[in-house]
Amino acid sequence: MTEPNPVRLNTVSLRLRVIAAVMAVLAVILILLGIAVSAIFIAQSNRNLDALLTGQAQLARQLARSGAGPQQIVNRVQAGGVEAHLVLRNGTEFGTPVPSGASVQSTTITLNAPTPRVDGAQLTLAVDTSLVSDARRTLRRVLLIADVIALLVSAALVAAAVRLALLPLDSMAALARTVSQGNRGSRLAPTRTDTEIGQTAQAFDEMLDELEGAEARARQAEERTRAFLADAAHELRTPIAGVQAAAETLLHHDDQLDHDERQHLQALLVREAERAGALISDLLTAARLDAGIDLDLAPVSLRTLVHSEIDRVRLLHPEASVTMSGPEVVAHADAAKVGSILRNVIDNAIRAAGPQGTVHVVVREQDQLAIVEMWDSGPGVPPSERERIFERLVRLDHGRTSDTGGSGLGLAIARGYARAHGGDLSCEDPHGIGAMFRLVLPVEPRQATIS
Repeated sequence: MTEPNPVRLNTVSLRLRVIAAVMAVLAVILILLGIAVSAIFIAQSNRNLDALLTGQAQLARQLARSGAGPQQIVNRVQAGGVEAHLVLRNGTEFGTPVPSGASVQSTTITLNAPTPRVDGAQLTLAVDTSLVSDARRTLRRVLLIADVIALLVSAALVAAAVRLALLPLDSMAALARTVSQGNRGSRLAPTRTDTEIGQTAQAFDEMLDELEGAEARARQAEERTRAFLADAAHELRTPIAGVQAAAETLLHHDDQLDHDERQHLQALLVREAERAGALISDLLTAARLDAGIDLDLAPVSLRTLVHSEIDRVRLLHPEASVTMSGPEVVAHADAAKVGSILRNVIDNAIRAAGPQGTVHVVVREQDQLAIVEMWDSGPGVPPSERERIFERLVRLDHGRTSDTGGSGLGLAIARGYARAHGGDLSCEDPHGIGAMFRLVLPVEPRQATIS
């Protein structure tokens, strides 16, 4: 017996984990907020300095054009922390030379004036950024202190809130201990299931329900598997026995057979081999349904698929009456799989109704669902058998599924295909003679077009 593989559960205090997670998120938010505030302050400071220098430069140009003298220009633009240094074309300097360095932001312009003395002079404007840098450092300190205080206060508040929020877990743990001691009939029975704790309690109750029913379901599954294998072996025995008998006769008595007898045995050999191959193919298809199948979903015209199946049936059974009614309905489905469903049900209907029977197919749409209803004039299906006929390797006693060509898997496979689409295939009350099968598929959204 395989030893259980325990999952190592991290049992660090949930309160500490929640508090740590919240504080980590809050710390990240505060850091990002501080970075954003600092960046905005720096950008705004630079824009203000640029605007100050640009304004003073514009003022200098206006003074030069109005004929103001060099010293007057320097005196007027030296305001708001701006230093000015004017150099005339003859080298005469006015104002204080602008210092250089990382803490100085400067700009140089050429003045145009009506007087030859000022015209062409070079004016350098500079502002000291050390005050702004000091303000930036002060802002960073304030933000850091505010962040630390906010984290400390938040940690205390979050700890208190988490303690109150997780109090119901103590009650859940107490009930869980009683269950682990053997009281399997107890349940948590949450009053609300739309909360985290309610969902956890509901999941715990569902787990107990599943455990209590697991043994019974396992026995039922084992019995179904055993019955399925026995039925499959029984179904394969008949065609294999026919193949064996025909092959042995041809092998040991070929010289004693005339031409007609030899052809008959060869046809029997091929027919029984085909039956065995078809049954094996159906068994493999049923197994793939259990494992899950891939669907090539696309817009599918149900009227087109039904019309194709009706044309095929009319060629094979010209005396039967096969009709269709209903509007155009487009389903979101796998055309090949839906065609297989229709083929199986319509062929069953033809076999049940007989060579001169009647089969009518109705295509309609209801509540965003594509529906195909298939009626026949056969003997019908008893109400007690309408669900059992979809089980694997199940045949009814009357002509609906007792023909030698059926494997008893067709309806099971057809329902599996329908449910793989998110729909269903069922046998309904026909409200009269015969039988009625209903196929339900998801309808294609209106904006889609048929490919």
